[in-house]
Amino acid sequence: MSKRDYYIVLGVERNATEVELKKAFKRQAMKHHPDRNPDNAEAVEKFKEAKEAYEVLSNAQKRAAYDQFGHAGVDAGMGGGGPGAADGASFSDIFGDVFGDIFGGSRGGAGGQQRVRRGADLRYHLELTLEEAVRGTTVKIRVPTSVSCSSCGGSGAKKGTSPITCTTCGGIGQVRMQQGFFSLQQTCPQCRGSGQMIKDPCTTCHGQGHVEEQKTLSVKVPAGVDNGDRIRLAGEGEAGGRGAPAGDLYVQISVKEHPIFVREDNDLYCEVPISFVTAALGGELEVPTLDGRVKLKIPAETQSGRLFKLRGKGVKSVRGGQVGDLLCRVLIETPVNLNQKQKDLLRELDGTMSGSSTHRPKEHSWLDGVKKFFEDIKL
Repeated sequence: MSKRDYYIVLGVERNATEVELKKAFKRQAMKHHPDRNPDNAEAVEKFKEAKEAYEVLSNAQKRAAYDQFGHAGVDAGMGGGGPGAADGASFSDIFGDVFGDIFGGSRGGAGGQQRVRRGADLRYHLELTLEEAVRGTTVKIRVPTSVSCSSCGGSGAKKGTSPITCTTCGGIGQVRMQQGFFSLQQTCPQCRGSGQMIKDPCTTCHGQGHVEEQKTLSVKVPAGVDNGDRIRLAGEGEAGGRGAPAGDLYVQISVKEHPIFVREDNDLYCEVPISFVTAALGGELEVPTLDGRVKLKIPAETQSGRLFKLRGKGVKSVRGGQVGDLLCRVLIETPVNLNQKQKDLLRELDGTMSGSSTHRPKEHSWLDGVKKFFEDIKL
């Protein structure tokens, strides 16, 4: 399959500046990131496509070759940074550059920058009623997490002292190992990539830079959320190692089963039982909505399973758009616990309708179909 123009992929003009390229890639990556689009193969491909386009256009030499020769000018020299290297080092560099403010951390590279280990993201399962999800609410939650140690300020070193440069990697955070003809670079096992060592550890956190704690957070749930939606609380995850940025907390929404309503996208469904007299003669009854009771007119000769739509009585999604509808499915209820007089009246009524297709057209058409079926079998 032919590749799309890189400028079209990022949605920029051919004379776009480096800043414009970076902003465009950030928009595309945030939109199609696999974490935001689980089990969406198309989103993953678009994410890789945007990454490949940015890698080429953000490099002055590759961009010049691409502008002159198109994809043929860069495909041969893509190396480890090509479309197959979705998790390669070149992508890590791009990802760290563009999303440093989101995912935290500095990236180690040729310049010898120290790596910092961003805190882990956390997930919290929040169960809501349908009413809370539809109208929005504010909920207090308690989350077990690790926070920056107040005694050492997150450095891990005893108060009055400071971390020292790692004696193994010289503060680079990486060590180089020779294996035959190959030279491999990996994270320093002594300082775990931080470039620093704790000579005199903090007695409170024992050199970790963070301590375990329970914290109470206020979560503002917007109106219209649904099962599977996530609310991101930036910086409320676990503390980073030795002063590194904290991770994020993702609040996963789960809506409890409702005794009356079932939600499907922006619409609500409910079942309304009616008597066979109301179904035959028509009538009016009250049905519940999330905003209160409303009148529902039942026309004469209504059949079981018929849907009645109440416009605008559904849900407005958190993503916007029109308010959904409430769809009421009527179910004709067969009377129970009849006394003898009631049974006699029903038999009398049934007798007046026997042999006529006028009153029970579906029954007679079904019987005709059964009769034809058996006649065809005999043939």
